[in-house]
Amino acid sequence: MTESPGGSENVPSRDRRRFPGISSRSYEHPADRSALVALRKLSGFDTVFKTLSGLLPERSLRLLFLSDSVRVGEQQFAHLNDMLRDACYILDLEKVPPMYVNQDPQPNAMCIGLDEPIIVVTTGLVELLDEEEMRAVIGHEVGHALSGHAVYRTVLLFLTNLAMKVAWIPLGNVAIMAIVTALREWFRKSELSADRAGLLVGQDLQASMRGLMKLAGGNHLHEMNVDAFLAQAEEYESGGDLRDSVLKILNVLPRSHPFTTVRAAELKKWAASRDYQRIMDGHYPRRDEDKDTSVSDSFKDSANHYADSVRNSKDPLMGLVRDIAGGAGDLGGRLRDTVFRAGGPRPDGAAGEGPDGANGSGGANGSDGSGSGGK
Repeated sequence: MTESPGGSENVPSRDRRRFPGISSRSYEHPADRSALVALRKLSGFDTVFKTLSGLLPERSLRLLFLSDSVRVGEQQFAHLNDMLRDACYILDLEKVPPMYVNQDPQPNAMCIGLDEPIIVVTTGLVELLDEEEMRAVIGHEVGHALSGHAVYRTVLLFLTNLAMKVAWIPLGNVAIMAIVTALREWFRKSELSADRAGLLVGQDLQASMRGLMKLAGGNHLHEMNVDAFLAQAEEYESGGDLRDSVLKILNVLPRSHPFTTVRAAELKKWAASRDYQRIMDGHYPRRDEDKDTSVSDSFKDSANHYADSVRNSKDPLMGLVRDIAGGAGDLGGRLRDTVFRAGGPRPDGAAGEGPDGANGSGGANGSDGSGSGGK
């Protein structure tokens, strides 16, 4: 931070746009925003759990970080302190959250807490990223704080842990898995929201892209290329057949974060959107309007987003969903042909069609390269 000529106000160290009174709704992913709007409308919901914070490990975590990590400030990690204050200034977050650096070679950062959010970054992350990349990450965590993700994540984790204790009830495991699956889906969307907040703070798309690439491939930027990295996301989205679509779902279900290439592609798409440009031009929802936000409108936006995702997706499974929604005929035959087109035997005994359009002669083990035995 630097001091203004009048000496009365701190401003960012380089010229960046500031967003006075900005509401987190301006950058939140539609699915994240709909959940948060609904939770905010439940008057006293988070207050009750703040009162019960003694039941949560939050106090223990605060003491742990205070006693066994380094608190960021003017005398410790001063450059991170400047970035944190910059981020709070740009997003107009009045109270600067405490931030700690924790010794851990694994690059990571988090924002937790009920009474007040705290930000933790690991030494692995500090050593991995340059200044502008780190600025985007700190903006990401400040975005979590502004959205209230720290409160609601902690609340929902508490509810999940509580539910696990009664999992012995008949069908309890099924109900628990439904809760956990929905919770993780929201977590993943909240990470996309925070990526957007990081871009608003850093205002450097290339730095955000570099940071995500480093999280995926380490500190070897000279060996990596942004366009090639984004091409991986395109291949992941559109490649394979229905079996790959199912494997994608199974791979992502246990994760709290979206895959890194997907995050990069989503952020680049948002940076090119009209919504982002309007924010940069100073046209965005204000915090003092949050109380008037319609829950039903937020859920409609979320539903429309998912409908658009299905409509525009290149994933084979989403293509099948579109066919079903459109009333396509002979869906059983289309599904069969898609699954067995790699060259394996069809249920009716006919030879599968190989990748080049010729009938494949290999067996199910794919030993000659034309079968369908590979995953």
